[in-house]
Amino acid sequence: MTLTQLRAFVAVARLGSVKAAALSLRVSEPAVSGAVAALRRELGDPLFVRAAGGIALTPGGRRLAAGAAEIVGLAEETRRRVREAGTETSYLRVAATEPSAEQIVPPLLESFVRRHPEVESSTLAVPARVLTELLLDRRADVAIGPAPAAAPGGGSGDGDGDGSAGDQDPAPEAVEHLPFLKFQLVVVAAPRHAGAGLERAGDGPLRLPLSRLPREHWLLGPGQLDPATPGGAFLARHGVGEASVSIFPSTTAALNAVAAGDGLSLTLLHLVRDELRHGTLTVLDIPGTPVNGVLRASALRGDRRSPAASALCRFVTTPAALRSLLSRSTGVPGAHFHPTVHVSLWS
Repeated sequence: MTLTQLRAFVAVARLGSVKAAALSLRVSEPAVSGAVAALRRELGDPLFVRAAGGIALTPGGRRLAAGAAEIVGLAEETRRRVREAGTETSYLRVAATEPSAEQIVPPLLESFVRRHPEVESSTLAVPARVLTELLLDRRADVAIGPAPAAAPGGGSGDGDGDGSAGDQDPAPEAVEHLPFLKFQLVVVAAPRHAGAGLERAGDGPLRLPLSRLPREHWLLGPGQLDPATPGGAFLARHGVGEASVSIFPSTTAALNAVAAGDGLSLTLLHLVRDELRHGTLTVLDIPGTPVNGVLRASALRGDRRSPAASALCRFVTTPAALRSLLSRSTGVPGAHFHPTVHVSLWS
């Protein structure tokens, strides 16, 4: 029994198919199938069988999945500890949704590493639904992103709640979630673009009916259509899909195109306050907006959490962290930060 075999089986068990596991691990499907076959022979158990819509674990497969996940996680933790041994540097791996990796994590880490100069950080940008899996597999120390959007039929997800009705994180008892910032998402446009055919009630904002949303040209950054986030769920609920969307390399680039009059975007209100004050952008009055949500930091509980992860989890709830999130980032010191890695294997 090898770590490679266990890692392959854990991926199959979590993702529900050999194909998805191969994509996740960046290996071929025959490699995953071969690893699982070797485990079946050694343990004398089929581990899983085909079922409608995927696979079903056998009783032995369920026991192996729980134990294998812990073994693989401990191996990753041991690698990290060996890297840190004999040095004064601590390594912190932060997983985040793509909008958070661009707009939230940089100013947060900039402020954090000023207080903890011994920490070297890296950021992994992923879809929201795999954040908890990365923590459980020890491929990330802290995950940052919005609380999940409400499931269909379980609430709008754009009211005053945090969208927790749709939270179905695996092994929730193993992971602690720390809410640290309430946010509002608003639809913005350039004043000259927004003024075309829209109505204004007195001195109020321009109104855009919901029926027009799918027909508008939307300019978004990577990951903003992710249905597991409050913003992505709002757009999907009102028929905004890939056909009406242009995806830009970054949210900043998308907002620059919006300011030029090329379309609409959904963005964090506090990050465009200067543009709103200077009149380069305007907020549209649309039913169901602003979309309210809560940002949270997630990490493993207890002694399975690294000291650097514990320090960041404590920091996110401090006034200093809040100030950093409400201001513009000037960049994390280069010696303590690696460029964000964008992963879209699970999209």
